[in-house]
Amino acid sequence: MSGGREQRRAALETALDQRILVLDGAMGTMIQRHRLEEADYRGQRFAGWPSDVKGNNDLLSLTRPDLIAAIHADYLAAGADIVETNTFNSTRISLADYGMEELARELNEAGAALARKAADAWTEKTPQRPRWVAGALGPTNRTASISPDVNDAGARNITFDGLRTAYREAVEGLIAGGCDLLLVETVFDTLNAKAALFAIDEAFESLGVRLPVMVSGTITDLSGRTLSGQTPEAFWNSVRHARPLAIGLNCALGASQLRAHVAELARVADTRVCAYPNAGLPNEFGGYDEVAETTAAFIGEWAEAGLVNIVGGCCGTTPDHIAAIAAAVAGKPPRTPASVPPALRLSGLEPFMLAS
Repeated sequence: MSGGREQRRAALETALDQRILVLDGAMGTMIQRHRLEEADYRGQRFAGWPSDVKGNNDLLSLTRPDLIAAIHADYLAAGADIVETNTFNSTRISLADYGMEELARELNEAGAALARKAADAWTEKTPQRPRWVAGALGPTNRTASISPDVNDAGARNITFDGLRTAYREAVEGLIAGGCDLLLVETVFDTLNAKAALFAIDEAFESLGVRLPVMVSGTITDLSGRTLSGQTPEAFWNSVRHARPLAIGLNCALGASQLRAHVAELARVADTRVCAYPNAGLPNEFGGYDEVAETTAAFIGEWAEAGLVNIVGGCCGTTPDHIAAIAAAVAGKPPRTPASVPPALRLSGLEPFMLAS
């Protein structure tokens, strides 16, 4: 596994220098198409579980691995170079909603193994175009920076160490399952992301392995800020110390609304930029109506403008969207990372730079 992983990492770096890579689309959207019931989520193993588990999509890596593997295969067939593991909520923090905290390590390892098998199968089919697995680390359902109580600004429902411990367990499972890189995604609270990055470094040191890391934030509305209040540049300043393979944005907005914020990251980031928007904004029923060709046209323009290195889709996107996106960026050169002069760069809600 170790030798294979190093070869895949070298191939990934080479590919990123040559072309714009394509990330897959939404896992949840594809799962919803199957209209699963409680029994589908439970399977035989969890038939007697004391609480409802419908909606725990990550559990399907254990109870319906055939379905998850098929979704990975559909995205790879559509043109995805990188598939994400079905582990967005596989921390003991998020799994507490179902009383399944003790499954965290197992879910991460199983989710990674399913994606690894699918990616390897496609690499074998097209050896000139290898495929990779990104271990998905979601934001959890807690926030370390914001009080859950409007009457107590100092209240918190999670600590940094609580996040760090949960993320480390998830990371170790993802690495054991065979991931090529780790993706700290849908970051709405930068302090949560910092806990994830700290945990990743701890796991790397303990296991004697180091994988590329990507970080993707979420601009929560048209204000152009994350939920914890940071602008894209301030967010970049906050996580740049981790030397990520790519920094980016995903979720919350469609490609039309996200464009300016992607451009801002492209202006300041001396690493690669990744962006995977929703299929437009949600309709009144919470669904997404933007067709594949529309999403792809926006992302094709990003590529033309030299803004991106990795693109894909988030909520509402399907293999059709990924196929259209892959076609839209094919043959277009990847963005060249920004060249930034040495300076002291800090951030609160806004960026601050003290030039030398």
